[in-house]
Amino acid sequence: MPELDFDKTGGLIPAIAQDAETGEVLMLAYMNKASFEETLACGNAVYYSRSRKKLWKKGETSGHVQNVREIRVDCDNDTVLLKVTQIGGAACHKGYKSCFHKVVDNGEFKIVEQRVFDPEKVYK
Repeated sequence: MPELDFDKTGGLIPAIAQDAETGEVLMLAYMNKASFEETLACGNAVYYSRSRKKLWKKGETSGHVQNVREIRVDCDNDTVLLKVTQIGGAACHKGYKSCFHKVVDNGEFKIVEQRVFDPEKVYK
């Protein structure tokens, strides 16, 4: 079986989470080999937190886990696409369904989604 090329990008590869039903891009995170293997083993998305420098089980604090339905790998074996079922309705730690909840409008960011949850109540 071909291996993902974690070495090419310094040990981390981009991981795109996409809603398996709608195709909406929910977020971009990073995986190392351990987080990828944990994702395969448990069936839920596990990423590598660059800020905390440790594995990050998506939803371990918020309850908004991502059940992985399918994993696709790009042509260079250095990016993964996770097709997921997003539990709890929000992938973004700021409370939105998608991390891509802003558009550029006349040179400014404009929020175009409603919050699903209040992050101050979830992340105490």
